[in-house]
Amino acid sequence: MARRNEGRRAALVDAAIEVLAAEGARGLTFRAVDVAAAVPPGTASNYFANRDDLLTQAGARVYERLQPDEETVARQRAAKPDRETYGVLMRELVGRVSAYRTGYLALLELRLEATRRPGLRDVLTERVRADVEANLAYHEASGLPGDAEAVKLLYLAFNWLIVEQLTLPGVFSEEERERLVMAAVERIVPAG
Repeated sequence: MARRNEGRRAALVDAAIEVLAAEGARGLTFRAVDVAAAVPPGTASNYFANRDDLLTQAGARVYERLQPDEETVARQRAAKPDRETYGVLMRELVGRVSAYRTGYLALLELRLEATRRPGLRDVLTERVRADVEANLAYHEASGLPGDAEAVKLLYLAFNWLIVEQLTLPGVFSEEERERLVMAAVERIVPAG
């Protein structure tokens, strides 16, 4: 029987994200999650039906934690809809995602695991598709320059830049990352 204490469940899922980032998918066990969450042995197995359930909830939680706060969204919506604002928005996005290092590394582990687990692949595919659609809708509503293809190209480019920053941080300095983000916006998004 799955437990219902939502605070405890969230703490266990957050611990699972930390385990995924540190140990990879093979290291994700109920015991490892219990240790990472500093709870009694057997707690995680009381909250999740199986390992797939834990993997799926970890993936959903990463996306939840990557969302900008309401203040950031309000500030972005109030800004002038031009290419410079677009660049600022993209720098903030790359910075926010890069700052949640363990979450993004866990997400990479989940993506690899999804190649072997059709159920997880379906959940992640749906979540990423929804994320892209939300970005497209936000872009359209904001009046920012560029079209759907530009949004998708930036999505792909910045995902790889983030992977580079988090897995091989010595490749690009933070200053170079900032310049690359602006260069991508300037080359992909039309000026007007």
